[in-house]
Amino acid sequence: PELGRRFAERKRCADLECSMLMCRGKAMRDFKGPDCRFVNFKKGEAVYVYYKLIGKPIELWAGSVGSDFGYFPKDLLEINHNYSNEELELPTDVSLTLVF
Repeated sequence: PELGRRFAERKRCADLECSMLMCRGKAMRDFKGPDCRFVNFKKGEAVYVYYKLIGKPIELWAGSVGSDFGYFPKDLLEINHNYSNEELELPTDVSLTLVF
């Protein structure tokens, strides 16, 4: 993905602060991000999703693995539990996007 200051103009969240868990999934393969904004994980690890960036060809989601937080391509996650069926579409904001 293009590694500009913001990855997308819009995001989907479970709440207005994008602090509630949306879903949990299992990593389908190992992932090592290109920089510190990305979360790294191994195949089979649990990944918790807090928000989904939308509007780009490669959609990135933001989530955590253990105590690490960052972005990852959505296609690497097999969802196995939804915490919320509601999704709010909000504009991204650099100060919120990078909050851990």
